[in-house]
Formats: sequence, structure tokens, C-alpha cells
Amino acid sequence: MAKKQSSGCNRTVSEQYHQLMEQCKVHMEAMDRELPAAREDLHEVLQERGVSRRDFLKWTSVMTAALMLPPMFKPMVAKAAENFSRVPVIWLHFAECTGCSEAFLRTYYPNVDDILLDTISLEYHETLMAAAGHQAEACLEKAMADFPGKYVCVTEGAIPTGLNGKYLRLGPKGKTGIDIAKEVTSKAMATICIGSCSAFGNIQAARPNPTDAKSIEDAIGVSTINIAGCPPNPVNFVGTILHLLMFGAAPALDGQGRPLWAYGKRIHDFCERRPHYDAGEYVEEWGDEAAKKGWCLYKVGCKGPYTYANCSKVRFNAGVSWPIMGGHGCIGCTEPDFWDTMAPLEKPIADKPIGVGGVEAEVDGIGAALLGATVIGVGVHAGMTALKSHGQPKKTDEETPSHNEH
Repeated sequence: MAKKQSSGCNRTVSEQYHQLMEQCKVHMEAMDRELPAAREDLHEVLQERGVSRRDFLKWTSVMTAALMLPPMFKPMVAKAAENFSRVPVIWLHFAECTGCSEAFLRTYYPNVDDILLDTISLEYHETLMAAAGHQAEACLEKAMADFPGKYVCVTEGAIPTGLNGKYLRLGPKGKTGIDIAKEVTSKAMATICIGSCSAFGNIQAARPNPTDAKSIEDAIGVSTINIAGCPPNPVNFVGTILHLLMFGAAPALDGQGRPLWAYGKRIHDFCERRPHYDAGEYVEEWGDEAAKKGWCLYKVGCKGPYTYANCSKVRFNAGVSWPIMGGHGCIGCTEPDFWDTMAPLEKPIADKPIGVGGVEAEVDGIGAALLGATVIGVGVHAGMTALKSHGQPKKTDEETPSHNEH
């Protein structure tokens, strides 16, 4: 009987995926008709950059799995990648350091993600465009007029809302950041926040926040897809654009507006130092013998147990390394208000000890409990330390600046 029920469930799931596939095909056919002509042929660019067809197919398989789609969607992911350069992008800068743009530009190896970013159809980007002044403003106005409802608005940086929004006057007409954000996002197919400043306010919104800086969503009330991080990984942006191309909608988001496929697991869950955490082996101070052995960095401030992101899986600089692998703990930069809530950055959070056996305990007791009770085993820790607030309704205004649930 159980087998029959299982078979029925499998058929239902299979039918759902086939239905989703049909929806994907219909949407992508519409995109073929509506999107501007491609500026570059992806396969020619890949060949010029030394990426073989086989490498592209491998990347397609990896990205399909990353987007939590079954293998049957690999041809659609490949097709979406071919259309990547056809999506008009208007990239706005507000209160930020331009580090997110820099992270996208600082690429050294010709992998597929980097090449896709090189071919992206940037209609407006204040840092990269040659135009300035009235010419730049004309480029922005033309892009909005030519591609209404078809362009993606990418926002980088928080918006200062103090002094009735008079901060951040930009361009020859002296429009405020709030005015520009409202105007551009109102006609966009989707608004993607790049980095934690745009997504959550980040450092600009840290206490005492003299300019009353806010996230894009809180400042102007528009729904956003939040690619959090300081800076975020370009792979997460690429995957989100691919999903928009395939389905015409945002991927599944968590309670903070972040794509679940990229931010659905804690850094801690896939960290290469995790076995040392479970064994109670910690770096006590920088440069000690434990640090040389690559032991867990929790005691010197690693916020991996509280941080949701895929840094430990996709890494940075073409997958070469990431902060914990490089020897420094995670600072929790993908989480809202991390500059305040994760401080001090090189010490554990005193009021957020990790639980053992359902009982909150200080980190010194964790290793002893795990080592002293063999029946607990290594796996039990993973099942009982999920961050309770992840994917849940956000805090009220009295607790912390709000970020409306999606």
C-alpha cells in the first residue's frame, strides 16, 4: 500500500514538473518575441574566451541543480543563458561604496557566470557608462521609454530618507534618490537589490543612522528580490536573472526577500570547518595552534551558525576561496542589520549561544556535551540549531526596522 501511495505521489510531482516545463516554454517563447535582439552571440563569446561546449553543459547542469530544478530543465537553463544579454538592465546607485559593482567586475577566470555578466545589456550604470550629465540622464529616460515592463532595475545602496528625502540629489535635474528609485522601479519587470545596503540598509542604516537610511523596499514600498551580501556573490545574481527569464517571476523567496535556492541554508551547514565545531575544537585566539590546524572559528567571532547564504558552496573569485577558508570568521553580512546585530565581529554573540539537546548553552559546553555523550553523534547538531527566525515573519517596528514580507 505504501508503495502505491509513493508511486502516486511521484506521478503527481512528475505531472507538476511537466506543467511547470510547459509554462516555462510558453514564457520563453514570449520572451523570444518581446526582448531586444541579442547584442552578442553567447556561444561565440564562450568560444573566444576558451570555454568549450562541454564546459557550458557542465555549468548548465550545476546551475539547474542550484536553482532546485530537475535535470529536465537543463535545456531551458541553457536557453535562458543564451538570452541573458537580451535583458535590458538599469543599474542605480544610491548610498553605497560601489563594492558590489566592483565584485562583479573583479573577475579573473573565464567561467560562464563571468562571461554572462560581461554580455549583460547595461542600458544605464553610473559607474561604468561613458556618458555624464544630460547625456547620462537621456540614456536613463530612453531605456525606460524603450523597454517599459521589460527591463530589470538593479539597485545598489540604501536610500537616505531623512530631511523629508532631500538627501542624495543626483543628475543635472537634481532629482532625489527617492524620486529616481520610484520612477525607475515603477516601470521595471523586477527590482533586484544588489548587496545588503540596498536589501536591508546595512552600514548606512546602522545605529545611530543619522540620515535615516533604509532599504529600497522600506524607502519606497516596492517589492524587491534581495541578493544580500557585502558584497554578494555574482552567481546569485546570475541565477536570479536566469529564473526571471525562464518563468517571468522571482524565484521562491525567504522571509527576508532572498532567493531560497541561494540563501536557504546556513553557511555553518556546509562549512569545511564544521567537523571541528562538532568535535569541540576551536580557535581560541588568532595565530594559535588551532588556527594553524584549521579548527572552528566560532570563539573568535564566526557568525556562520546565524547566517543564511551559499558562500561555503559557491565561494568567491571563481570558486577559489571564501572568508572562512581564508582564515577569518563569517561576519553575517547577508543578514538584516548585521552591522548592529552581529557586533562585535570578532567575538561570539553573548545572548545567542548554540543549543545542545534543546538547551541553550555557552560554546565551552558544546564540545564537552558532544564528546561526553556518544549517543548524540555528529548529526544531531545539524537538526537542532536551525535559526528560528529564518523564513518567518519579520520583527515589528518596535523591535527593528521592518522589511515587509514577500
